[in-house]
Amino acid sequence: MVYQLHNGIEMPLLGLGCWAMWDEEAQKTVENALEIGYRLIDTASMYQNEAAVGAGIAASGIARNDVFVTTKVANDDQGYESTLRAYEKSCTLMGLDYVDLYLMHWPIKGTRAETWRAMERLYEEGAVRAIGVCNFALPFLQEMEGYANIIPMVNQCELSPYLYQKDLVEACIAKNILMQAWSPIVRGKRFDDPKLLEIARKYGKSPAQMLIRWGLDHKFSTIPKSSSKERLLENFEVLNFSISAEDIALMDGFDEGFRVSGEDPMSMY
Repeated sequence: MVYQLHNGIEMPLLGLGCWAMWDEEAQKTVENALEIGYRLIDTASMYQNEAAVGAGIAASGIARNDVFVTTKVANDDQGYESTLRAYEKSCTLMGLDYVDLYLMHWPIKGTRAETWRAMERLYEEGAVRAIGVCNFALPFLQEMEGYANIIPMVNQCELSPYLYQKDLVEACIAKNILMQAWSPIVRGKRFDDPKLLEIARKYGKSPAQMLIRWGLDHKFSTIPKSSSKERLLENFEVLNFSISAEDIALMDGFDEGFRVSGEDPMSMY
């Protein structure tokens, strides 16, 4: 499944999130994911595993232009010149000439406008294929109208049936910004929800598969994280079914404002 971003670039909807993986584990996980068929790999400077992720991509034998690579500018690196330096460092660590998608990791107060200006420069110079933001609640997107020359291609947020953020989703759809879900399977913390278990039984799927497919059926990009090859396979085996509109609406109703991170981006507004 692929999605065409508003600048015409095609991006896989299902990918691997590389949060909380290090060294050999990160490299092997990326190799396993690419072997299974994943073509979107999401990392970040803050994860401190860019070198291992890059090594996994290189060791996989998959052609570079067949892998969609995302990384992010860390909070401490935000600002105009520091963002430009951070991007070069990320590319060097990963052993890549470019990344496909460069994201602002959090909307840090006082630096986000200058950070975005630097990201626009990287995009305009062809250093990155697409740029976007993470954890931008609706007020942050509205604020961008005052300083952005380029609309973000992606907004990566915590998103699941248990944290639907429907107003934000609708605003991004209206602006042609792709929503991307991190922690789409809520780190397993709702796998015992009777409502989820009942609908999973109906489809003969696991709770994780139902949560991932919910996002894909909403046309969200979804980046579940796992370092287990068995779980990587399970998470990838969601492309052979879809959820009915009736059951999607039912799962939409699971929303309870539950954040696995415990951190509301609006605290930075």
